[in-house]
Amino acid sequence: MEGPPPNSPRPWRWIPTLYFGQGIPYVVVMTLAVVLYKNLGISNTDIALYTSWLYLPWVIKPLWSPLVDLLRTKRLWIVSLQFVLGAAFALVALTLPAPHAFQATLAVFWLMAFSSATHDIAADGFYLLGMPAHQQAAFVGVRSTFYRLAMIAGQGGLVYLAGSLQESTGSVVRAWTLIFWLLAAFFVLLSFYHAMALPKPTADRATVRTHNFFLGFVEVFAAFFRKPGIGVTLAYLLLYRLAEAQALKLITPFLLDKREVGGLGLTTKDVGIVYGTVGVIALTVGGILGGMVIARFGLKRLLWPMLIAMHAPIAVFLGLALLQPANVTIIGSAIALEQFGYGFGFTAYMVYMMMVAEGEHKTAHYALCTGFMALGMMLPGMAAGWLQEHLGYVNFFGWVCVTTLPSFVVTALLKVDPAFGRRAAPAG
Repeated sequence: MEGPPPNSPRPWRWIPTLYFGQGIPYVVVMTLAVVLYKNLGISNTDIALYTSWLYLPWVIKPLWSPLVDLLRTKRLWIVSLQFVLGAAFALVALTLPAPHAFQATLAVFWLMAFSSATHDIAADGFYLLGMPAHQQAAFVGVRSTFYRLAMIAGQGGLVYLAGSLQESTGSVVRAWTLIFWLLAAFFVLLSFYHAMALPKPTADRATVRTHNFFLGFVEVFAAFFRKPGIGVTLAYLLLYRLAEAQALKLITPFLLDKREVGGLGLTTKDVGIVYGTVGVIALTVGGILGGMVIARFGLKRLLWPMLIAMHAPIAVFLGLALLQPANVTIIGSAIALEQFGYGFGFTAYMVYMMMVAEGEHKTAHYALCTGFMALGMMLPGMAAGWLQEHLGYVNFFGWVCVTTLPSFVVTALLKVDPAFGRRAAPAG
C-alpha cells in the first residue's frame, strides 16, 4: 500500500495542529455563536432555532465527501479550507459592527460550517494517507486530545477573553470583533504552516477514473456498500455507542438536578471541575492509552477488552443514582472511571472505522462511517430526555445498562484482520 514518502515530516509536527485546527471552527459555530448572540441581546427562541440549523453540514457531510476524493489532493483541500476559514472569521469581524449583524453573521457562520465540515473530511482522509496503519492507531489518542484542547480553548479561553474585553472596552461588539480578528489571523497562519509542515504521501491524489464525473461520484458510494459484511459493519457503527448516546445527554442534568428529584445537586462550578476537567483528563488518558495498546497488539486482540472497558463503567451512573453521594471527590472519581473507560473503549471504534475505510476511496468512506456514527448518536439521544422524565434517573440508567447488550451482539459478528492496527515488527 502506498504511503508517505521517505523522510516525510514526523506526525508530531502536523497531527496536533491539524486536529486543533479541526476543533476550533466547530466550537465557534456550535458554542461561541450562541454566546455571541446572547451578548447581542438576541432572543433565546431565535438563538436556538437558527444556531441549531448550523449543525446540519456535519450531519450530511458524507453526501459531498466523494468530491474531496475525486478532486485534487487532501493536502490542498486542507490548506485551502483553512485559509477560507480564516477569511470567514474576518467576515464575521467585519459584519458585526454593521446593520443587521445577526443576519449577516449567521450567513457567514453557514459558510464557516460547510467549510469546517469539508475540512473535517479532508483532514480525516489525509490522516489515513499520511501514516502507516500502526501509526494511525497509535495517534488516535493524540488527535482526540488536541481536538478536545480546541474545545476547551474555545468554550473556555475565548469566552473568558471575550468577557474580559467587554469589561475593558465597554463594548460587546468591539470585544467580539477583536476575538474574530484573532481567529482570522490564527487560521491564515495555520494555513501557511500546514502548506510547509504537512507530508506529501504518494497516495494523496485525485481518484477520478472516468470522464463521466457523476458516475465516478456514484461509484464512491456504491463501492462502500459493496464492502464485504457491510450489513454487520453498519449495525456496529449504529449500535456500538447506543448506551453512551443516551447517557451522554443526561449526565450534566443528572449532576445539576436537585437531590429530591434524583440528581446529585452539584453546582455549575462543581460540574466544571468533576466533568469538564477531571472527566476530560480521564477521557484523554484513556484515548491515548487505547491508541498505544492497539499499536502494540492490534485491533482484533483489543476488540473485546475495549468493548467491556467502554460499557461496564456506565454502571457507575446507576450506582450514583442509587446512592446519591454528596462527596464531590467520590462523584469525581466515579466520573473519571467512566470517562477513562469510554476514552479507552472508543479507540477500538475509531480504528475499526479506519479499517473499513481502507481502499481506493479512503476519505469518502471514512466520512460515510462518521456519518453513520453521528446517526447512531443522534437518534438515541433524541429520546433520552423523554425516557428519563418518565423513568426517573435510577430506572433510566438501569435501562442504559441494558442497552449495552446490542453492542456485544454486533461485536461478536465482526471480522477483523488480526494484523490491522499493529505496529510491524522490525526486521531482524
